[in-house]
Amino acid sequence: MQMKKTEFDAVILDLGGVILNIDYNRTVEAFKQLGFPNFETQYSKLQQSGLFDRLETGHISEEDFIAELKTVIPHAAPRQIIDAWNALLLDFPEGRIDTVQHIAAQFPTFLLSNTNSIHYQAFNHTLHQQTKVSDIKALFNKAYLSHEIHARKPNKEAFQMIIDEHQLDPTRTLFVDDSPQHIEGAQRLGILTHHMTDGDSLEALFAPFLA
Repeated sequence: MQMKKTEFDAVILDLGGVILNIDYNRTVEAFKQLGFPNFETQYSKLQQSGLFDRLETGHISEEDFIAELKTVIPHAAPRQIIDAWNALLLDFPEGRIDTVQHIAAQFPTFLLSNTNSIHYQAFNHTLHQQTKVSDIKALFNKAYLSHEIHARKPNKEAFQMIIDEHQLDPTRTLFVDDSPQHIEGAQRLGILTHHMTDGDSLEALFAPFLA
């Protein structure tokens, strides 16, 4: 999709698959190696079971999350569970953080991410190692993280919170995400969308506006 700068006044960005490289299969394989049978049926990009949903909406603590997983893989140490859970988090592509900063310099820019406290610590560590930025929140006007706002995409309230708090016009707000169900959720509110697919990038999408 070729966007025109005059079509939007604000930007909402997803994190994983848009700013941060991720690979869900790495977490699936890591839990399989720990002896978790059929882990892929419990957690995937498109659908999550109740335990993971509760963690991502901040309704369960890290300790309780680990304890519940240990009922399935009792021999696994807490550190092994955390490492398996974080395995999907890769790196920030070279220049990606600069691109986000350039976007934020020209538009009110917000982060809306389905994430959790364990991943939050891990990707901030990677971010600091790569860029010296200590917290992803510093890149945005405001970051909306599902475990902090107790709401997650594609549910209406996650998007509506940003629209209402900042008095945004949905029809002039661009939302960028790599998950089709999240794109559909935003479109139901009249928000402009761009679905990130393989080979797509923020650099290519925003190049016409950041020259």
